[in-house]
Amino acid sequence: MPKVGMKPVRKQQLIDATLESIGEYGLQSTTIITISRIAGLSSGIISHYFGGKQGLIEATIMHLLEQLRLALLERISVEGLTANERLKIIIEANFTQFQQSTSAIKTWLSFWAESMHDPKLKRLQNINSRRLYSNLLFSFRQLLAEEQAQKAAKQTAAMIDGFWLRCALSAKPDEEFKQAEQLCKSFIDDQINH
Repeated sequence: MPKVGMKPVRKQQLIDATLESIGEYGLQSTTIITISRIAGLSSGIISHYFGGKQGLIEATIMHLLEQLRLALLERISVEGLTANERLKIIIEANFTQFQQSTSAIKTWLSFWAESMHDPKLKRLQNINSRRLYSNLLFSFRQLLAEEQAQKAAKQTAAMIDGFWLRCALSAKPDEEFKQAEQLCKSFIDDQINH
């Protein structure tokens, strides 16, 4: 009989193992066997909790999305933030150490490629894109006219994603990520002070 309260622990172990497996082997070569071996759990538990590899992959992507959301909420909970400060926090949330980790980078890259072919993953990508744009637009609307705010939100979202991608593929990602975050913040200042 399973121990009470172990389900969330086991599920997180499997998600962490999936991130590690994708980081080591890539999405296509990640299997139930590689995941269960890394997690130190039986392969049957994956089907039990997630219905199979695809369900676990989707849960892993939702975990990455949740980490983005939590990073933003954690930083934004400070009272009295200005719209400009909130915009900078959105950028910081996209460039956290977790999002820069090798396993997260490789999982994001695999996810983006696979989302072009998998309707469920495409839906998650659309949610992610809309969330980023919506968060940026909310703050830009407090600082700019509507048309300018929409344009600035689209450009900032593209810069965040573009810089993140360039950094992820860089030979020296640590240095590149720091610079990218600063460049995105400078872009916001330029939009506001334009």
